[in-house]
Amino acid sequence: MSTVVEINNVGREFRKYYQSTFKEFLTDRHAKKFNKVFWALRNISFNVESGSTVGLIGRNGSGKSTLLKIISGVLTPSEGFVTRPVATAALLELGAGFQPDMTGRENIFLNSAILGRTKKQTQSQLDSIIDFSGIEEFIDTPVKFYSSGMYARLGFAIAIHTDPELLLVDEVLAVGDEPFQSKCFSKIKQMQSEGCSIVLVTHSAQNVRDFCDSAVLLDHGTLYSIGEVDEVLENYQKLP
Repeated sequence: MSTVVEINNVGREFRKYYQSTFKEFLTDRHAKKFNKVFWALRNISFNVESGSTVGLIGRNGSGKSTLLKIISGVLTPSEGFVTRPVATAALLELGAGFQPDMTGRENIFLNSAILGRTKKQTQSQLDSIIDFSGIEEFIDTPVKFYSSGMYARLGFAIAIHTDPELLLVDEVLAVGDEPFQSKCFSKIKQMQSEGCSIVLVTHSAQNVRDFCDSAVLLDHGTLYSIGEVDEVLENYQKLP
């Protein structure tokens, strides 16, 4: 089995800024801004094999979403590197890449172009994208008026119609209603059978068991556990 994603010693730092209070500014002309380096990720290394599904789990603040953004190319690592296929589709957060004043239909073309699809390719799949989203009635409404569930529906519908080699899914599907979630997970199963590689960020242990071949557990920005799903989930429960 070939490697589709290589994550090699990846780290990502951010800076926390502290601004002097107004009182300090008035009483101390030397008052300055201070900053502190915060490492959201450090020394992360693992591979995603072609056709496999990896569950990325961990508590809030563990670095899951940051790592997914680095894999997708939205963020660049401060250290290390990531290799990934060109045909990558990502569902990172609600409304990511959407222009609020544009309609759902216009955003389909915009997002598809960002994901590497031509206007002709998008036009040929437009009806299928709209049908899958289930928001036909609102497709010509500016997306700034959409609910979180409608964002998720449209974003997922666009992503799966780009025929990605790699699909990255954050917790965004959790906002959809149960029928739509079932529809999405059925589509994920189909994509798995067609050989698509998937990285799934979720807080649901059942989703990891149902869909993933392996799991990666992050804790405070470090790789805490990696391997078989049941073993990693057990380690998750044992976190202090």
